[in-house]
Amino acid sequence: MPKVFIIHGFQGSPNGGWRPWLMAELEKQDIYACSLSMPKPIEPVCSEWVEEISRFVEINKNDDVYLVGHSLGVPAILRYLEKSDAFTIKGAILVSGPSEKNNNRKIDSFLETPFDFETIKSKCDAFTVIHGDNDPNVPLDNAKTFSRELNANLVVVENGGHLNGSSGWTQLLQCLDALNAIIES
Repeated sequence: MPKVFIIHGFQGSPNGGWRPWLMAELEKQDIYACSLSMPKPIEPVCSEWVEEISRFVEINKNDDVYLVGHSLGVPAILRYLEKSDAFTIKGAILVSGPSEKNNNRKIDSFLETPFDFETIKSKCDAFTVIHGDNDPNVPLDNAKTFSRELNANLVVVENGGHLNGSSGWTQLLQCLDALNAIIES
């Protein structure tokens, strides 16, 4: 059975932006989806977020697991894949995620060291990267880096901003389409 775990970003919550819509759409397809409540979203610690993802994945290791991350949820997923001894994740959708340090010091623990892309690719069957062409928080070059290093499809959303609720995104059809494409492949 496919199970989708959604990881919100810095200062985010499970029910913000397009996450409730995505869960409802997946439920219509009889796909289990859960948006995780990450620990201390205002003062995030990478190891704690990785442990939270690991906890849910391990409980569901007999299912086909897919991960969807927004913003800080993206490096959290990638750090999980780097460190995990778990089985292979079937797919990951990476939305508006940073690939390098920026001016937000509170997220440095997620981006202190370069990603081990070879290890990450060995733990996940497929990736799609989705990013707004005018994201004020994370430059589009970050998405291009992820796309190149992970051999991932890159979906650029015109005038998408940070693809969050503050940018007006209560639905993200590009994410649902990308997830369905990976699930069906």
